[in-house]
Amino acid sequence: MPELSHRRRMLVLAICCMSLLIVSLDNTVLNVALPSVQKELHASTAGLQWTIDAYTLVLASLLMLSGSTADRLGRKRVFMAGLVVFTIGSALCSIAPNLDALIAFRMVQAVGGSMLNPVAMSIITNTFTDPRERARAIGAWGAVVGISMAAGPLVGGLLVESVGWRSIFWINLPVGVAAFLLTLRYVPESRAPKARRPDPVGQVLVIALFGALTYAIIEAPTADLVAVLPFAAIALAALAGLLWYEPRRDQPLIDLRFFRSAPFSGATVIAVCGFAALGGFLFLSTLYLQNVRGLDALHAGLWMLPMAVPTFLCAPLSGRLLGTLGPRVPLLIAGVAMTASGVLFAAFEAQTSNGTLFVGYVLFGIGFGFVNAPITNTAVSGMPRSQAGVAAAVASTSRQLGQTLGVAVIGAVLAARVGSSSYRETFVSAAAPGWWVIAGCGFAVLVVGALTSGRWARGTAERTAERLSSNEVRQAAGVGA
Repeated sequence: MPELSHRRRMLVLAICCMSLLIVSLDNTVLNVALPSVQKELHASTAGLQWTIDAYTLVLASLLMLSGSTADRLGRKRVFMAGLVVFTIGSALCSIAPNLDALIAFRMVQAVGGSMLNPVAMSIITNTFTDPRERARAIGAWGAVVGISMAAGPLVGGLLVESVGWRSIFWINLPVGVAAFLLTLRYVPESRAPKARRPDPVGQVLVIALFGALTYAIIEAPTADLVAVLPFAAIALAALAGLLWYEPRRDQPLIDLRFFRSAPFSGATVIAVCGFAALGGFLFLSTLYLQNVRGLDALHAGLWMLPMAVPTFLCAPLSGRLLGTLGPRVPLLIAGVAMTASGVLFAAFEAQTSNGTLFVGYVLFGIGFGFVNAPITNTAVSGMPRSQAGVAAAVASTSRQLGQTLGVAVIGAVLAARVGSSSYRETFVSAAAPGWWVIAGCGFAVLVVGALTSGRWARGTAERTAERLSSNEVRQAAGVGA
């Protein structure tokens, strides 16, 4: 990629952030619309889970393929293709005649979304080569998540109450078109110096692992054990296949050597835990505010602001701390705040009082605001730039997998405990185990963040980067010979 002026780099960052905005806004707005979707399309709790998880599942399954494809074919080209597919998928979602069609069209959206965020992050990584400048850029990128969380509930509530839930997908159309035209004009093309070969076997195994695991978790409360066990077995077999097959390829879909870096492995675990907490938090909060408290979509959206505003404010602060002090401080703050929020809801039934509900939302917003930037920066820092797309895609995959599992696990626990009872009567007690899961995820962020951000961890990252770089040199020499 050619050296760009500061103004051009800022423009590239803004364009990449537009893609994150429509993807993040889409998820946030959809959560507010879930009760309306449930009523119009007669969806069960499991149906609502699939409305969210169909998207995040496909996204998680294809992110690494999209990252390596972008490194090979060109990041700008793949990014533009993603914008087209995501925009078309959004239009289709807005006209879905039933729940099955909505779930299918959400999967179309996800195919496009898989080509957006990891590729955009790879473009940012290759545009901002100075580590401190890159950390600040990633902090700004993380702030967009806060913007989407702040704007999403309000925008979603207004649209659902005034026009209907289908209109929430319309907002993606003008942003997608504008981002496409700006990318075509201003974003330079870039690709890895040496193309990576496709890995179809690895891709099939990833899809089998994520899909079978998610299905088994979501359907477990309502399906017979005989129907669920085969999918659990498929997930286990796919995981074993990945661990056996991928190390034997020269250019695997998932380079397991990345995980020799303690910071990279820690970032992966933190991403899964942090976004599992987010997915579960949004799912429980939306159902509680509208189905238990009886609020309309707009007022439910207003109640989400105490979480969304701290996320928006803390994300750039996390980026600045990351650039000056490293990832440890932001991760410790994130872990403490998310754990405290989960415990407040699980042990003290925070949702039953306006004051404690407000405090619980603020704490979670602070925690999530601090957790995002360290994940991305740690995942790509120290890796060879030619592997930036794959490394960023692994981090993004971990996020989406975490959100998928969070909705699946917490939704399954809620469905099993509510059963055929009324939400209003049983929700608070039925949701308690889900809040404990969220608290556990926050505690995992705290512990793993502390363990993988010290001197020893940095040493493993340096040794891993040296091995990866020397291996690339040997492969290039072999090709040249």
